[in-house]
Amino acid sequence: MAHQRNFPQSKEALLKSYTSRLKDDVRSMLENFEEIVKLARGDADTQLSRLAQSEQDTYEMHVRAANIVRAGESLMKLVSDIKQYLILNDFPSVNETIAQNSKVFRQKQTECDQKLMSLRDDMAADLYDLEEEYYTSIYK
Repeated sequence: MAHQRNFPQSKEALLKSYTSRLKDDVRSMLENFEEIVKLARGDADTQLSRLAQSEQDTYEMHVRAANIVRAGESLMKLVSDIKQYLILNDFPSVNETIAQNSKVFRQKQTECDQKLMSLRDDMAADLYDLEEEYYTSIYK
């Protein structure tokens, strides 16, 4: 690298690992694709019969196609790993979400406290009315 970035050692190693995985998988896909194209052209100067050469080329194409698929799956796994890394290590976003949730929950707590206090006042008034009715009743 021409310039040094301010990443901790583990982040730097992880980024190098991601870069090397990306390069290796793309190189593998490209090389296998080039070989499939070469095999599709066919070689006229071979020591095998045409049928045997055709079967061998077909088999090699299948193997190389499987290698391309494997490299593609590896790239998809790499993308998934990068997304997971970014999600888990995106502290400003996580902190913002936590702050928003805390604000929402504080508002809900305030609303619940107000409703409970209103309910308490209503119950106290009703209890007072009931006690007054009981103590002034002639049916005690």
